[in-house]
Amino acid sequence: MQRRRIVITGLGAVSPLGNTPEESWQNARAGKSGIGLITMIDTSIIANKIAGEVKGFDADALLGHREARRTDRVTQFAMVAARQALEDSGLTITPHNRDDVGCVIGSGVGGIASLDEAVRTFIDKGHKAISPFSINKILIDSSSGRVSMDLGLRGPNFCLTTACATGNNCIGEAAEVIRRGQAKVMLAGATEAAIVAICMAGFNNMRALSLRNDEPEKASRPFDADRDGFVAGEGAAVLVLEDLEHALARGARIYAEVLGYGHTSDAYHPTAPMETGEGAARAMTMALEEARLKPEDLDYINAHGTGTPLNDTSETTAIKLALGEVAYSIPISSTKSMTGHLLGAAGAIEAIFSIMAIRDNFIPPTINLDTPDPSCDLNYTPNVGVARRVDVVMSNGFGFGGHNATIILGRYTDDGYA
Repeated sequence: MQRRRIVITGLGAVSPLGNTPEESWQNARAGKSGIGLITMIDTSIIANKIAGEVKGFDADALLGHREARRTDRVTQFAMVAARQALEDSGLTITPHNRDDVGCVIGSGVGGIASLDEAVRTFIDKGHKAISPFSINKILIDSSSGRVSMDLGLRGPNFCLTTACATGNNCIGEAAEVIRRGQAKVMLAGATEAAIVAICMAGFNNMRALSLRNDEPEKASRPFDADRDGFVAGEGAAVLVLEDLEHALARGARIYAEVLGYGHTSDAYHPTAPMETGEGAARAMTMALEEARLKPEDLDYINAHGTGTPLNDTSETTAIKLALGEVAYSIPISSTKSMTGHLLGAAGAIEAIFSIMAIRDNFIPPTINLDTPDPSCDLNYTPNVGVARRVDVVMSNGFGFGGHNATIILGRYTDDGYA
């Protein structure tokens, strides 16, 4: 029996590189950095002063004052990205189709800014000062719930949290929902708004963040010998996934196809990846097997590429373990060099960049890769993007807790790859 094919028909995003998918992608293509000095919080109490902030985001203007007051920034990002994606897809939600359309919107930490605010309010002013909206603002599933309510989606609605693998897992699991026949369309993606002092302090005390405060645009340096940690970012990305027959029947524009999905666990360490790369390599192999592809079929890899010493070396090892000698001939890049690390939302925005790479036949660069690390010896597309035919892209996402999630996206053709 032929496997149900899943295609992508709509995109939405707000990121440190722009408040639409197209703006974000054009800046990534050009190798521009979205990282700068933090403006949202008082950095005098923390060591890290830099991040990839979303700029010019006016929740009141975009969502209305009432909705903005009742939601955390993390949910606001998700709602705006979801609205963009649905509009881009050309799909209108009606009483006749709303039961067939669902969403899975994940996050790593959810409304942590609202949690931080509520704790401070409770300590300073007591229990009666806590807002009745505080719980809904804090809950990690509030974004998926609010998107469902905002757009009138009555199909499956849930939230996944797998740390920095969340975005990839949400896309992969949304595809599985459609394949099971539980929905015809799913909005899938992730959101994060964790530029909060307590988060930044925690990551910094783990020695995970870059402290290159005097050179924000040069701080995110995946695969470079002088990398000293990741740079936190924020934002959201949402994709419209659709059953191919449903998409064709309504004449939808098709961006790409979801070809493969693999996810595994390291079962190794709370925060560190396996040095051998075994768990990550198995996720890549699983995705290739589901896609019925060979390593040589890959045209580009959007790496997890965080800029931490452990991750970049481990991911390089994992890619070589999964792909063998072919790994040396496949262009790779880390767009986190420009966006920073959007944590739970990373895989979702990187899926959009992967789709745009297919659309434009263009591989975005890894900026700030000035001194190659001998332990990272693959082709990471240093500093300048490359025009090249791109039909199949692998995108990796790995998270604290040992989560590994890989998706493979391909150019849509009538006959398909499977």
